[in-house]
Amino acid sequence: MNILFIGDIVAKPGRQVVNQQLGKLVKAYQIEFVIANGENTAGGLGITPGVLEELLTSGIDVVTSGNHIWKRKEVSEIIEHQKLLRPANYPDVTPGKGFNVYKVNNIQIAVLNIQGRIFMDPIDCPFSIADKALDKLKNANIIIVDFHAEATSEKIAMGWYLDGKVTAVIGTHTHVQTSDGRILPGGTAYISDAGMTGSKSGVIGIKKEEIIKHFLTRMPFNYKSCKGDNYLEGIVMKVDEKTGRCEKLISISLKSTD
Repeated sequence: MNILFIGDIVAKPGRQVVNQQLGKLVKAYQIEFVIANGENTAGGLGITPGVLEELLTSGIDVVTSGNHIWKRKEVSEIIEHQKLLRPANYPDVTPGKGFNVYKVNNIQIAVLNIQGRIFMDPIDCPFSIADKALDKLKNANIIIVDFHAEATSEKIAMGWYLDGKVTAVIGTHTHVQTSDGRILPGGTAYISDAGMTGSKSGVIGIKKEEIIKHFLTRMPFNYKSCKGDNYLEGIVMKVDEKTGRCEKLISISLKSTD
């Protein structure tokens, strides 16, 4: 089975390049299941009901998220949607799900969304929460983990911790695709960051003028998404359906033709 994970989709430019390129990627790589991080899809911060519907209509099967999932109050209308996940290490009383199982041709694919703690909100331990989630996902043939974290050390540690227990540990959040994609000894695919889907004309999807001003003045900045030089970035995984091991990992960085 071939699975595509799309790196953080940022604002309208990111959604546009997904609509333009996803169908081509699905055909070229014979993709059967698509996961995408969508916590920045609405104007660069958060997600709304309309945007979620647009993503699912484009061909994405599951939308993961991270620390920005709560930035839009409208998210309360969709947080319980079975195809939208929030980090599993938020408190148990927090609405929404941190993992779910989806069936494709009788193959059970589990998607687990967890969030790091280094340089981020001090929520529950992602390592122990991953263990608890995996106890409930024993019947899944394939398990894909979106580890939404800042520090590469924490991400790499998670990759080794889950090696042989899951199909893939894919890092998100930093919006810069890393060159360390590989398959660990236990058959788990790993990469520190899948990259960003959106405009590269600014700073990780935001207008460069806003970010530069912030660094010069230390004043707050507005999340205004930039336009142009759009890319779809992510990871294609070839997975053995019986063992759940990843056999091949390909990094994708596809420029929009617009």
